[in-house]
Amino acid sequence: MRYGVVILGAGASRRMGRPKLTLPWRDSVIVDYLIKEWRELGAAQITIVVSADNHSLIDSLDRIDFCESQRIVNPDPDRGMFSSIHCAAQWSGWETDLTHMVVTLGDQPHLQRSTLTGLIKAGAKMPSHVCQPAVGGRAKHPVLLPWPDFEELQTSSQPTLAHFLQERQQRRHLVEMDDPGLSLDIDTPDDYRQALKLSGQTQARTL
Repeated sequence: MRYGVVILGAGASRRMGRPKLTLPWRDSVIVDYLIKEWRELGAAQITIVVSADNHSLIDSLDRIDFCESQRIVNPDPDRGMFSSIHCAAQWSGWETDLTHMVVTLGDQPHLQRSTLTGLIKAGAKMPSHVCQPAVGGRAKHPVLLPWPDFEELQTSSQPTLAHFLQERQQRRHLVEMDDPGLSLDIDTPDDYRQALKLSGQTQARTL
């Protein structure tokens, strides 16, 4: 299995008050941590969906030397998360030998490494299935899609990713995970503090 990763980072972060992917994390910022983590996990290609006016995130990507050619611009991120997924699916820069795609949220750096490796292993064992981690039978992110399904996102008329995945229920494999971070997205300062605790960090480093 040769997989790519698209990190969704075009949201406005209004409740947080600053771009979430630029928040301090470990010895850097969230976006840097996520890119390094997926590289360590063996992703063949890593991209990030950004908003053209999110200058803080773009500056962070410049500082960590993340190649500009691997950034996908969502021209209208106010249309919601699925619009970013559409942009990623329609992007022409994907390597031609990818067999799968991971669609991951940009605000879950606190997920356990075992959750991500378990998802990749499930995809390798069931290559024709859409694989997702789950808590109590409820599907969570990230989502691992076979490449043909990812391509079908280009023209999908479904309103959300959840509706799109529901169409593939017969080929959907949920992997139960014991990871409390799966039920947490970093949307507010309180969420951020909780994510830090889950990852064993007592407080954020000031950047």
